[in-house]
Amino acid sequence: MAASQLQQRVVTGVVLVIAAVAALWFGGYPFAALVAAAVLVMFTEWTAMHRLPLLLRRMGLALLAIVVWIAAILGQPNEALMLLGGGAGLIGLFAGRMRRGDGRPMVLGLLYCGLPAVALVWLRAAPWGFHATLFVMAVVWGADIFAYFTGRAVGGPKLAPGISPNKTWSGALGGLAGSLAVAGGMCLLWPGYANLEGAGRLLVIAAPLAVVSILGDLYESALKRRAGVKDSGSILPGHGGVMDRLDGLVPAAVAGAAAFAATGWAG
Repeated sequence: MAASQLQQRVVTGVVLVIAAVAALWFGGYPFAALVAAAVLVMFTEWTAMHRLPLLLRRMGLALLAIVVWIAAILGQPNEALMLLGGGAGLIGLFAGRMRRGDGRPMVLGLLYCGLPAVALVWLRAAPWGFHATLFVMAVVWGADIFAYFTGRAVGGPKLAPGISPNKTWSGALGGLAGSLAVAGGMCLLWPGYANLEGAGRLLVIAAPLAVVSILGDLYESALKRRAGVKDSGSILPGHGGVMDRLDGLVPAAVAGAAAFAATGWAG
């Protein structure tokens, strides 16, 4: 990658991180607005990649907007999940009739975009939601950044050459190490858990989240390969589309929310 492209990538990444942390800090409407914007752009990119009709795109966007509104503004994530599941099924049936029986891309797209949105909104609303949500995001950022630079510096055997020829095992291991380092640093910010036991708890969550985020990256690469495109979009200079930037966070958000819900470590 040329120096100018790398600089563009870094600048865009820094701006995105600042915007995400600021919205996360304020919570409420600012965070809901950021989540909604990301989800709607992601779904637009998904429908473009799968060449879905405009009518289906509009139906999906309306459903996702209502789902985020119910979860974030009304504070009812369970109802939002029920609406997401039911709405995705119904729209999928309608899409199947339009596309000669294949409504799967529509259903998968709605779940792919909607589930992490509800997960992040729910997690942010927890008593220690700012710290828990920042932890999930930071672990993904750490895995992504360390994987990128470790892979470029070390190289070596390819991780999944049939899916993403640029990803290496060294990058994946570097990403895992980076996520653990970030998780350790988060212990200094975590209320009530800045001790050895708390560090162990966060590291237990961080390792699987890093693996899940890497798998999410590979999944999106497989989608792009199948669609015959290099990037999901072009809205983010140096990164491509919003799906390209959030591919690791999509599964990690769902897994992280599930982990904190099961353990109660978000207060």
